[in-house]
Amino acid sequence: MKAIYTIAAICLSATLVWAGGETPSNPDARVYFVNLSDGDTVSSPVTVVFGLSGMGVAPAGTEVENTGHHHLLIDRPPLGEGEDGVDELAYGLPADDNHLHFGGGQTEVTTELAPGAHTLQLVLGDAGHVPNSPPIVSQVITITVE
Repeated sequence: MKAIYTIAAICLSATLVWAGGETPSNPDARVYFVNLSDGDTVSSPVTVVFGLSGMGVAPAGTEVENTGHHHLLIDRPPLGEGEDGVDELAYGLPADDNHLHFGGGQTEVTTELAPGAHTLQLVLGDAGHVPNSPPIVSQVITITVE
């Protein structure tokens, strides 16, 4: 019996990894940077404005269809890649210096970044900080801070 539960858990985990979390997203939704483009040179502090179309913004913990909240990934591999990327798709995004959460429904942030090149990516998360299915992510952009 234990083997059946183990196989079921593995199958469920594999499904979640490839699809994102359990919360469905609008397949036409997209998240993007409003005021920054790949290759921009800026000074710190940097203001980042988040754009979203095809879905709405709601605070973390709010379970309303076709809503989510923003997460900003800084200086890390694109979502789903890297050491922890697969777990993030199924179990949620951590909160640390490389994963900023905007669970209050915020649509912009002003943050200090050290001089040099930095990668940025936006990810929409559901009520529990898990990327939707399919995940709504921006392209990864690189900015340079003078």
